[in-house]
Amino acid sequence: LIRSVFLSSLDLSWISKVQVNQPAVLRRAEQIQARRTVKKEWQAAWLLKAVTFIDLTTLAGDDTSSNVQRLCYKAKYPIREDLLKTLNMHDKGLTTAAVCVYPARVCDAVKALKAAGCTIPVASVATGFPAGQTRLKTRLEEIRLAVEDGATEIDVVINRTLVLTGQWEGMCKSLPKRGT
Repeated sequence: LIRSVFLSSLDLSWISKVQVNQPAVLRRAEQIQARRTVKKEWQAAWLLKAVTFIDLTTLAGDDTSSNVQRLCYKAKYPIREDLLKTLNMHDKGLTTAAVCVYPARVCDAVKALKAAGCTIPVASVATGFPAGQTRLKTRLEEIRLAVEDGATEIDVVINRTLVLTGQWEGMCKSLPKRGT
């Protein structure tokens, strides 16, 4: 997946042609808020389900192996056991969706999750987080190393300057072509 994303060209010319009927979007958003409330008996179920879509993340400049271990423990046990027992959900294996760390901490996360006996995916920010200002060669190497260390998901950071100045094509041209 990661390889195909970086090796295929991306045509974003259609973006400049997109038109949005803002009044219609706002009316629809108001309707959804007014009519789509979760009934009381289902609120806990929806909240528990939401937990399974969350990536727990630590992106502090002073992250350590022990910080990452604690994060992995929290990812495996995101809800207090007593609450899960009350809801009769204590034996369902509820976890977060992933653990997200800097590429340098991927090994720590993989090791901690393996030691905990769980298969929560490890995600990593890459490509010059947070601004994407590093050279393409460096960004691609960062991705390669994170995957080599065990990351199964990569949160790609695009160059904010190119986005803010509308240079989408410039970003696409910098991606390697398929087969290179």
